[in-house]
Amino acid sequence: MRDVFGRWCCGVCLVLFLATPGLAADYVGSETCFTCHADQFNEWQASGHPWKLRKVEKARYSGLPLPPGYSWDDISYVIGGANKKARFINKKGYIITTAKDGSEAKTQYNLQDGSWSFYHKGEKKPYKCGPCHMTAYEKEGNQGGMPGMIGTWVEDGIGCEECHGPGSDHVKKPSKKTVKVDRSVEACGKCHQRGGMGDQPPAKGGFIRHHEQINELRAGVHGAISCLACHNPHQRAILAKDTCKDCHEGLYKKLTGNIHGASGLSCKDCHMPKATKSAIKVSATEGDVRTHLFKINTDPAASMFATKESKGKKSTYAKGFVTLDFACLNCHKSRDLQWAAKYAKDFHQ
Repeated sequence: MRDVFGRWCCGVCLVLFLATPGLAADYVGSETCFTCHADQFNEWQASGHPWKLRKVEKARYSGLPLPPGYSWDDISYVIGGANKKARFINKKGYIITTAKDGSEAKTQYNLQDGSWSFYHKGEKKPYKCGPCHMTAYEKEGNQGGMPGMIGTWVEDGIGCEECHGPGSDHVKKPSKKTVKVDRSVEACGKCHQRGGMGDQPPAKGGFIRHHEQINELRAGVHGAISCLACHNPHQRAILAKDTCKDCHEGLYKKLTGNIHGASGLSCKDCHMPKATKSAIKVSATEGDVRTHLFKINTDPAASMFATKESKGKKSTYAKGFVTLDFACLNCHKSRDLQWAAKYAKDFHQ
């Protein structure tokens, strides 16, 4: 009798396991999504997300130059290469930090101006950029058996299933119930932050560090706004919607009627200056990524950054505003902070 009951319990558990939606779902790859979602797939292809990590078989046709002495036969993967910068991984899975002969060399290629930068100069640098450069990252193991590749994953780059979950159930039965759609800030914040979801964006060298958008958002005046209020997650960030006028209609009308509006400036040019550095800095107060702090502090004596100490270690972070040198003086280069403070007070008039 006990044996019959045991077999019955096992049978019930098996039925429940198989009947539970999504429990046994497998990853099918982004190419599978193209069949039904061609428009979203094409937007995603151009977004830069799939370029976060590419095998050499794809990357070698991108027209990127290589660090000194290397040929494409020496490369296994390329990190990035879509919009800002590219780094290169050797056949053992380590990020290249020297010339091929071991001598000192700049090995990060910057797309914006065609320059090269040092990246962990001369170090033996393993690739441990999970989970933000791949899909379905697991920290155990070594991708492709290469010792320098820390962790394993099912798809290079940020694929559809990194945000929407494994797709086999959705392929079998297409519906909103069989695919994950997470519109929360935390979903984007899994990668668009460094060191947590807090309201102190990490900074270094006079700029906010790259990919700190969630920290900036929470430190600034628009902390309650969803990323999707401005961004289509399938598209490039620079294609963000101009939604400022939805909440600030009066200021928007004033701006469009003054000399700045007539010159083609928009809200983001002043409220989202490039106070963040990913690959290069154009000047001491202009990086290559727009900030999400928004608020402009018009006090000419204000400092945008602060330093804190914890357990004997100092770190720098950005406060919840941008200062006039970032907001105004990147265009008005011959002026100073006192001049900017005088005219910033009535800027929208």
